[in-house]
Amino acid sequence: MVTTSGVKIASKIQFVAVVGLYTVAALLAGAHFLRAGSPALLGLCLLSPLLFLYRKRWILMLLQAMAYGAAVNWIVTACQIVQARSLEGRAWTTAAVILGAVAAVTAVAGLLLNSGSVRTRYPR
Repeated sequence: MVTTSGVKIASKIQFVAVVGLYTVAALLAGAHFLRAGSPALLGLCLLSPLLFLYRKRWILMLLQAMAYGAAVNWIVTACQIVQARSLEGRAWTTAAVILGAVAAVTAVAGLLLNSGSVRTRYPR
């Protein structure tokens, strides 16, 4: 039998895991923008996890939109790399698989912001 305190602990662990996954996705996006020479977007990516400290529901929607935008950016980047490498006659499958996985992780990080363990901490 699971106690009430056990459920609360599990919910906290889930929340920390979601925030951790989002932070990893934001850091990966930040690394991409650093390499692309976009310091403003790098700063946005590095600071975005701090928005979890402001407990309003619209913050979750903003973070979710940022995660989805980053996932789209990864897909666009993957397509560009595949196209460039195909034209050059170079291997492209490894890059496509890696960037596709990063895009998927980033999208999942956005999806998980709708989980109950996260939404309960952010009032309307």
